[in-house]
Amino acid sequence: MTNNVTGTNSFVILGFPGLAPRYYGPVSALFLIIYLAIVLGNVFILTFVMCHKSLQKPMYLVFCHLALIDLMFGTVTLPKIISKYWFGNGDISFHGCFTQMFFVHYLGSVTSFILLVMALDRFISICLPLRYTALVSTKFISALCGIAWFFPVSLMVTIIVQALALTFCEPKLIVQCFCDHISITNQACGEGVQSVRVSTLCIALFCLLLPLAFIVFSYVSIIVVIMRRSNGAGRRKTLSTCTPQLFITCLFYLPRCFVYVANTVGFYFSVDVRILLVLLYSLVPPAVNPFIYCFKTQDIKQTLIKKLRNTRIGTEVNVSF
Repeated sequence: MTNNVTGTNSFVILGFPGLAPRYYGPVSALFLIIYLAIVLGNVFILTFVMCHKSLQKPMYLVFCHLALIDLMFGTVTLPKIISKYWFGNGDISFHGCFTQMFFVHYLGSVTSFILLVMALDRFISICLPLRYTALVSTKFISALCGIAWFFPVSLMVTIIVQALALTFCEPKLIVQCFCDHISITNQACGEGVQSVRVSTLCIALFCLLLPLAFIVFSYVSIIVVIMRRSNGAGRRKTLSTCTPQLFITCLFYLPRCFVYVANTVGFYFSVDVRILLVLLYSLVPPAVNPFIYCFKTQDIKQTLIKKLRNTRIGTEVNVSF
């Protein structure tokens, strides 16, 4: 039996198929902790940068965009899977599932292009240092980040429209912790499924590989420039300014590339392992990135330490009186 779009009322998010019911509580608690870490960490970064004018520089503006993306991604994906394991409510409406799919892939695409902007900022800063102030400003970076948010919209709408045209079969189970294109199209049947998958794959590769090509080029160029410098202390200082960006970029791209390469060479994972890998590269970066901003970025780290010291001194003075 098949249902078309008009006859499909809802999907059911299955989560981990092999997970025993006795682990539902601990898993939902773990997801809740991850969600709270994402919310608190990224809200802190957004507030901290906005409240300190010394941090309102192009690079930290990019960090704010990434923090906003991470906050949105966690909010779009985690509450539903927490509800599934905590209250046993895995149902999600048809349009709700497609809305979630849109934001999952849209935010991933925006992240990819924002990382390109971040790499461009570091490339100009290190490879063209004398022209940095002339070429890069907060307005310039804001414009590029705006393009990064706007450009993927039409591509993601194309993916949604193509998927909506498919016919869906019973049962409508999302074998994943949130609705994504693969899990939704796996429920489709009839003609056109393969062409939709190929079209979506091309769009996904474009959104991931085009920015990645420039990112690799920029950081290779940066490393070459750094290695040509004779001063060892200068090399370390310059390289340290790129460390946060490298960490963030690797967290986003390396796990994805690993999964894609493994699938390409014919190394397949079990369903639960595949879902776990997707969650790791989807949720670990949003939870970890705020710590990278704070502890691997000198300006934020120093400003935070200064703020904590002033707060402690103020508290000691009040206590003494």
